[in-house]
Amino acid sequence: MYNIMSNYLFLFRGGDSRRLEQSPEEMQEHMQKWGAWMGGLNEKGQLVDGLPLAKDGKVVEKAGEVVTDGPFAEGAEIVGGYLIVSSDSLQGAVEISKGCPIFEHGGNVEVREIMSMNM
Repeated sequence: MYNIMSNYLFLFRGGDSRRLEQSPEEMQEHMQKWGAWMGGLNEKGQLVDGLPLAKDGKVVEKAGEVVTDGPFAEGAEIVGGYLIVSSDSLQGAVEISKGCPIFEHGGNVEVREIMSMNM
């Protein structure tokens, strides 16, 4: 018997205020931890995709009738990036997320299964 793998989305929120307080050396060290963590996921065949997101953006509402600058939310609510990982279960994906360097800066990871849209 084999496990069927699904893809899970990791949304990274918060941690920006602590990151901004870091020296360039501390920031580089933290980014190296991200690289090592993501590299390990890639080596295990668990990393599907992922990138940081720009701070600037637009919020589109009412079918495009309202377009505003944003997002403007509490620092802990801003989505700073995402990863897509492959796991055999939600709990497995949660376990993968526990190694994320965002926790060093008080951020969090929302883990969601990506559903199939069979048409």
